[in-house]
Amino acid sequence: SYFTYILFSDRLDKFYIGHTKDLERRLNEHNSGLSKSTKSGLPWKIVYTKSFSSKSEAYAFERKIKSMKSRKSIIDLIDSQ
Repeated sequence: SYFTYILFSDRLDKFYIGHTKDLERRLNEHNSGLSKSTKSGLPWKIVYTKSFSSKSEAYAFERKIKSMKSRKSIIDLIDSQ
């Protein structure tokens, strides 16, 4: 399975949205500073995950979340989990 995930950085008070096949490996990459876009917000914690049977579904859902553009919409999605 594939996952769409939302990470949160207390340090930056920001969310990061992505998708992956291996959630644990991906979180380790973010928290090891290997991802340029999340390097400054260490440490990151997973606040939302949703699983999909295909990579294309996970990516489509990632794009949908990113298109929401509103912090409140993302928080509502996390709270509905």
